[in-house]
Amino acid sequence: MSASLLPTVAPAPPGRPSRLDRPAWLKVRLNTTGEYEEVRLMMRRLSLVTVCEEARCPNIYECWGDRTATFMILGDICTRRCGFCAVTTGRPAPGVDASEPARVAEAVAHLGLDHAVVTSVDRDDLPDGGAAHFAAVIRAIRERNPGCEVEVLTPDFRGASRPLEVILPAGPVVFSHNVETVPALYTAVRPGSRFERSVGLLREAVLWRGGAARPLVKTGLMLGLGESRDDLLATFGVLARAGVEILTLGQYLRPTLGHLPVRRYVHPDEFAAIRDEALRLGFLHVEAGPLVRSSYHARRHARAAKPAP
Repeated sequence: MSASLLPTVAPAPPGRPSRLDRPAWLKVRLNTTGEYEEVRLMMRRLSLVTVCEEARCPNIYECWGDRTATFMILGDICTRRCGFCAVTTGRPAPGVDASEPARVAEAVAHLGLDHAVVTSVDRDDLPDGGAAHFAAVIRAIRERNPGCEVEVLTPDFRGASRPLEVILPAGPVVFSHNVETVPALYTAVRPGSRFERSVGLLREAVLWRGGAARPLVKTGLMLGLGESRDDLLATFGVLARAGVEILTLGQYLRPTLGHLPVRRYVHPDEFAAIRDEALRLGFLHVEAGPLVRSSYHARRHARAAKPAP
């Protein structure tokens, strides 16, 4: 890949950040179809939360129009305050909702999914970070929908003791945890998190040898936050050496003026070149593009990364 495709970006100067106009190729068409309304009403009826809404995902109209959604469990209040994320920060209600696994399983059945993605807020108030609840949701989905694969996108479970020993025996086909950005930007982008802890969790999933089959291991990053070329490629190398198999790369989009500014918009041609560079490091599948998100076309990611029989 030409060095010019990934320019080194200097740190942002102090003071009020400038706003960048979103390029035409990054505009998303609003399309509220009947299927979209059906999914929206079902989520309300079952009192379920989706990351599609909470994170203001630009793909919500396409995904809900296709009767797909990414379920966000453990409430809608996060115990961390990340600089990029639109999810509300605060103190969650104590404990967990014991009826939520069954409601998620019902929604999966209603949508007829064969690949369900389950994520959550950070719940540092829980001793296990919510690991047991993740396992309960996986089991409920699989019991109600035997043909459905389950992918989990988890937090880093800061302070919890061996959370993967609770989650992975439930049998997810993909274990995902997003590192989100390069280590040099963690202080601003992911305060309260550490790159090394996130990589350690991914490596633990790669090395897991429990009763169920080991899941594919996946992570994702956002581009456009000010990452340098060298830091980005070095981060890919760390993830590849840890054994991560699926990598997603998408454009950071500022949810509100109170969040981190977009430092630059990455052109689709540049995403294609970055994808080629990452694949040369040994990932089984790399999904890269301005609107790519970890759970967007997640079923396709898993199918592409599965080894041939």
